[in-house]
Amino acid sequence: MEDEVRRVFDTIPELIWTADLAGHADFVNRRWCEYTGMTVEESGGFGWQTAIQPDDLARLVDYWQPISPAGGPRRREIEARIRRSDGVYRWFLFRCSPLHEGRGEVTRWYVTSADIDDRKRAEDALRASEENFRSIVDGIPGLVFTTTAEGEVEFVNRQLREYFGIPLEEVKAWTTGSVVHPEDLPEVIAKWKQAVDAGQPYVHENRLRRADGTYRWFHARTIPRRDAQGRILRWYALLTDIEDLKAAEEKLRRSEASLLEAQSLAHTGSWSLDSATGLVTSSPEMRRLAAAGPDDDPGKPNFWFDRIHPDDRERVRRTFDDSLGTKSKYETEYRLLLPDGTIRYLRSIGHPVLDKAGELVEFVGTSIDTTEQSLATEEIKRLKDRLHEENVALREQIEREFLFEEIVGSSPALQAVLANIVKVGPTDSTVLILGETGTGKELIARAIHRRSRRASKAFVAVNCAAMPRELIASELFGHEKGAFTGAIQRRIGRFELASGGTLFLDEVGELSLDTQVALLRVLQEREFERVGGRQSIQVDVRVIAATNRDLQAAVDHGAFRQDLFYRLNVFPLEIPPLRERREDIPLLVEYFLDRYARKAGKAIRRVNKRTLDRMQSYPWPGNVRELQNVIERSVIVCDTDEFTVDESWLSRRPLVDSGATLPGQLVAHEKAMIEETLRASGGRVFGPTGAAARLGIPRSTLESKIRALKINKNRFRTRPS
Repeated sequence: MEDEVRRVFDTIPELIWTADLAGHADFVNRRWCEYTGMTVEESGGFGWQTAIQPDDLARLVDYWQPISPAGGPRRREIEARIRRSDGVYRWFLFRCSPLHEGRGEVTRWYVTSADIDDRKRAEDALRASEENFRSIVDGIPGLVFTTTAEGEVEFVNRQLREYFGIPLEEVKAWTTGSVVHPEDLPEVIAKWKQAVDAGQPYVHENRLRRADGTYRWFHARTIPRRDAQGRILRWYALLTDIEDLKAAEEKLRRSEASLLEAQSLAHTGSWSLDSATGLVTSSPEMRRLAAAGPDDDPGKPNFWFDRIHPDDRERVRRTFDDSLGTKSKYETEYRLLLPDGTIRYLRSIGHPVLDKAGELVEFVGTSIDTTEQSLATEEIKRLKDRLHEENVALREQIEREFLFEEIVGSSPALQAVLANIVKVGPTDSTVLILGETGTGKELIARAIHRRSRRASKAFVAVNCAAMPRELIASELFGHEKGAFTGAIQRRIGRFELASGGTLFLDEVGELSLDTQVALLRVLQEREFERVGGRQSIQVDVRVIAATNRDLQAAVDHGAFRQDLFYRLNVFPLEIPPLRERREDIPLLVEYFLDRYARKAGKAIRRVNKRTLDRMQSYPWPGNVRELQNVIERSVIVCDTDEFTVDESWLSRRPLVDSGATLPGQLVAHEKAMIEETLRASGGRVFGPTGAAARLGIPRSTLESKIRALKINKNRFRTRPS
């Protein structure tokens, strides 16, 4: 019976183990051994603790203590990281069920561990996206807020808090009447109720009181967000300051009022045209408007037409001739070009006077000087055009922020890369990203994916250097049940997971020749078979590859297939190392310093100038990743509000690149150094206490060196006592 139970547990895909109250394990299932690379004997007792991420172990052990008393909870859950057989840590959800016996005392517990790493990564990505979105919204030159469907405030941006001078908690408690101008309040309430009842966007203009008591005009636009059934979930609102525009409109209204008042008292300028003689009779005000001099003869029609601006002259003459021919009302607007070059705007209205026989006797009319009104109208148009241009620029800025949200820098070298991303992103072309370790090749790949038509589909990343060569084919193409020892069920490969989206092959130069052949077939035929399978699987995937190696040199030495190189090298994109874009270092320092200071809960207000100069002069062999690690480490040890870096951290020489040829004596020294570091780290390569961090080099570089020097890292792993 016990064997049957064990076989059942061995077929369950989760990690299952049991232990006594002290945490002494007496059973682990096969999946635990396959995942951790540990045997049953190694996992027994307290040996399971070596597979737990050191930062999580104490928390995990302390967690079980409250469950041991009688009557404890029936089931508990906690999250922690477990080390995979290749050294990679992934997040798992531990579910613990205690066994109660006798008088209800807990005698042992049963634990299942389910992989939740993808969910955790998605949560981290969502948090980062929310932080970036908040930064963008805080930069919008307007007041932004969201409310529930019932109108309760949920979120406000920085501009709104600064405008009203109150924190979010007080904003949530505000009332419309406390911030809207009393004269505008009834219409605002009516418009809002109408929008809620109809479920339609709300647009209105009203005045809002600033923190200092001053009222300013705002254009309010509120848009509802609905669910699949059409129900309103929340409202998004943008308030744009239009005080200057309103001032110009008010100026225009005052001008119009003045003109109407003047016209009601007397003609601004009056005139008449005799249809028989063609002579024009004009008032003194009319002659003043036209700047008629003592020697001018305003009685001749040509005098007036010659004063009209050349661009308006033909249109005005045609309109006037039409009115003469049809004996109808004459009305037009035009400009006068005065002898001194001044332009005056006029609006003329003329009425025909007919005799008893219906024949035209004369035209009588008035001309109103509309110069101030016209100039105000042009000013309003200019302000509206400027507002439109600012909105367009803002949308472009938001698009750029979302597209390159994690790519920091403004150097010409980086901007050239971003320009190429914009060009190649919308295509389906294969991209080969070239660059040193730590330059951010995966960030570039993700930016290309977000710019493509596949942005709504999956982005699947595979580190070809971090996987054992004998398992890489299974990872890429999947395997059928029974394809090899340990293949207890069918597994979907990365190509299938990325169907319709993008597959990112990092460190593609580390692939074996056999895997290169299989990859070439997928690129050519768009189909493959799972390991141990016979059925061809069609796939639609865009491939983006990256490497820090010289693939052309690898082709020349026979380590990389030439035909695969040509397939991958459709659109090469070379990422400049950090030493070639030193002007980006201050921006990167500010970016990472803000991230890690907030994470550590520290208020760092300035950067030491000597530190910044030293960082700009340092060659950064580890590029942006090394810079990031140095800043994180420095924030941890920083005790003041001034950021400094231990200069000894910026003077170490990194290990020689694995591709270089070293004399035998130097190789032996390097091997001894790596083995000593592995011994000190208990065989761990990754993590903050791993050998890579101790040596100050990227983990992929260290893995390459371990393989090249034929070092067995497993023999340095610490065993339970």
